[in-house]
Amino acid sequence: MFVSTLVLLAALLLPTAAWAQAVSKGTGPATSTSSGQAYPSRPVRLIVGFPPGGAADILGRFAAQTLTDSLGQQVIVDNRGGAGGLIATETAARANADGYTLLFTSIPHVINPHLYRKVSYDALKDFVPVVQFVAVPLMMASSPALPVKSVRELISYAKASPEPLHYGSGGSGSSSHLAMELFRSMTGVNLVHVPYKGVGPMITDMLGGTIRLTISSAVPLSPQVRVGRLRGLAVTSPKRSPSFPELPAIAETVPGYEVVNWFGILAPAGTPLGIVTRVNKELNAGLASSALRERLAAQGADVVGGTPEDFGRIIRSDFTKWAKVVKASGAKVD
Repeated sequence: MFVSTLVLLAALLLPTAAWAQAVSKGTGPATSTSSGQAYPSRPVRLIVGFPPGGAADILGRFAAQTLTDSLGQQVIVDNRGGAGGLIATETAARANADGYTLLFTSIPHVINPHLYRKVSYDALKDFVPVVQFVAVPLMMASSPALPVKSVRELISYAKASPEPLHYGSGGSGSSSHLAMELFRSMTGVNLVHVPYKGVGPMITDMLGGTIRLTISSAVPLSPQVRVGRLRGLAVTSPKRSPSFPELPAIAETVPGYEVVNWFGILAPAGTPLGIVTRVNKELNAGLASSALRERLAAQGADVVGGTPEDFGRIIRSDFTKWAKVVKASGAKVD
């Protein structure tokens, strides 16, 4: 793990050699900080708002390793789980805008301001977009203990059951929570939410049969679905995903249903443009690698990349979209 004591010590010892190698190849950073030092001159912290094992953690580590390889400094993943990513986002918003603290985030970034009564940051004004890393459709999956094999069968089963069907999510206000609430509102099925502190613990309970249904990121679910320990029912993208062509889209049964999660990097507002541009350039270069693209595809993630402006447009659009979804669902977190 990046945050283990040994790796942290190694992170302090390795940058000199990595820097020398980058300079010898002519790829050393030319960007400077306000103090005049070349960026980065020390390890960079990448805050991830969810515990190890979930999609944000898995994909965040891909991004961190890509930047470590290209920047010549260790990029250390700092998991700050809790409150659907709210704690991590608040931490990043208060960080120095010097490029040494970055936030790896996803849809909860634009959901939480509409979900929580008190949010100490402005999702749009307190951050600058750096790059969208990937797009990942969510997957509806069930425990084999649930006697359904399709979305249509699930709807019929839930409507016929005298008891509500409990579903798990990665936490209140998470994309998995709101995606299922959208499904509930569009189908009228009787569901009860069971929030977990991350998708990893929720999957553990699904494997044990405690929880029988979820809509969560395909990244942590797909390994269990591929080996048959969980049953994939559908994906949340408007059409079938190239990564899971055998799974129908929920929209094939529930017209108009669509949820696609994005994952990307933000920096605190005021971070120098040169640093934002540098990180964007290095991640785009990494995403062009066929090896990385294959590894991400194996996780059910579609490579995106692009400019900070591209990512900014998506953030603003989804901020408006999820405000409407949260209001329609009636979901609130105190």
